[in-house]
Amino acid sequence: MNIKVRKGARALGVISVVGALALTGCSSSDSGSEGGSSAGGSQELTVWHYFSADNQVKLMDDYADKFEAAHEGVEVKNVFVPYDQLNSKLISAAGAKTGPDVVVFNGADASTLALAGALAPLDEQWGAFADADQFPDSVIHTVDDSIYAVQGYVNLLGLWYNADILAEIGVEAPTTIDDLEAAMAAAKDAGKGGITLSGLPQSQGEWQAYPWLTSQGFDYTDPQAADLESGFSMVRDWVDNGWLSQESVTWDQTVPFQQFTGGNYAFAANGNWQMGAAEADASFEYGVVPLPVGDSGKVYLGGEGEGIGAHAKNPELAWQYLQETYLDAEGQLLAVSNVGSLPARADASADEAVTGNPLLKPFADSLSSAGANYPDSIVPAASVADLQITVGQAWSAAIGGQQDPAKAAESVMAALPSLLKK
Repeated sequence: MNIKVRKGARALGVISVVGALALTGCSSSDSGSEGGSSAGGSQELTVWHYFSADNQVKLMDDYADKFEAAHEGVEVKNVFVPYDQLNSKLISAAGAKTGPDVVVFNGADASTLALAGALAPLDEQWGAFADADQFPDSVIHTVDDSIYAVQGYVNLLGLWYNADILAEIGVEAPTTIDDLEAAMAAAKDAGKGGITLSGLPQSQGEWQAYPWLTSQGFDYTDPQAADLESGFSMVRDWVDNGWLSQESVTWDQTVPFQQFTGGNYAFAANGNWQMGAAEADASFEYGVVPLPVGDSGKVYLGGEGEGIGAHAKNPELAWQYLQETYLDAEGQLLAVSNVGSLPARADASADEAVTGNPLLKPFADSLSSAGANYPDSIVPAASVADLQITVGQAWSAAIGGQQDPAKAAESVMAALPSLLKK
């Protein structure tokens, strides 16, 4: 579907995702490890997160304001921890029997954090939660039959396009990889960049790699070296052809979109959460189509998981916070208006005030046709982090030229048997 939106014309909304779900930071010098009662009988609730984008930081601030307004004497302290440090800091804090009250983290890392003792189980709270039936099972993260986190919303990748560039080169938004490559070639001939994406050698890289690898037939259920090599070769060819910057190996998912909104790139493989950034920063017409990954391609359904720290000073207050922010219908609509995320609740996703945004339809279409569990359900919980690093490093090495595609595929295939062993 071809949708063009000019800066300032956004009207955020969502399409119901229940039944279709299968599912990927303002600094502080305070560690956030102090919580509990403070002077004057007030209470402090610490929330660790990794958000740096303005719209995501605003969502955290709005949640803090919402909760503080309903609870006199409570101060919500949002503490930024860089994405690549959050897990290690949480695990270290848990080892010292300290840490935050609430944790907002990459949902795919729930097993890593739970097995390391950084999250408290939520079985009792979830069992008593009156609105639990509003959530599909796919957003509830369990390890060894215990619940450790829930996602209030879902995010996924789509193909953003610069409509002004496409008009200049005379092409339509692509629906196939062949179309995409032809458009990138034409954009380069016109002096423009082709595509931006993240090539980091870690979980963000694996998240971005997955659709393109699966487009070539790769599947964790039956992994084949030839499919991996084909996927790595395709994207390395984009670098060799001048369509993708080799600097992408240093870009997280924020930097590629900043490059895109600068106006010189035709495409960006990025997420629905970038809607606020597009509205604020793009001075051109833009739109979104589903990633053109073909019949075999899959797109991870990601987003942040929310849980309670294993050594929270205020676990009861932390659960109240989650109920009244991330898990609350009104709170999920704040995520829509600030970020463009797809609500997990059935009632929030069907709300009349948020169902009319044409930019979200391509993401919802992709969710329905190509959405995949994140992490893949075949990956054992204990192996999730290592698998993400293994594939992310190979992805980055292939893009950056440190390994040729065959060697990159070989390195992944050598590690997969032990990583996928139950």
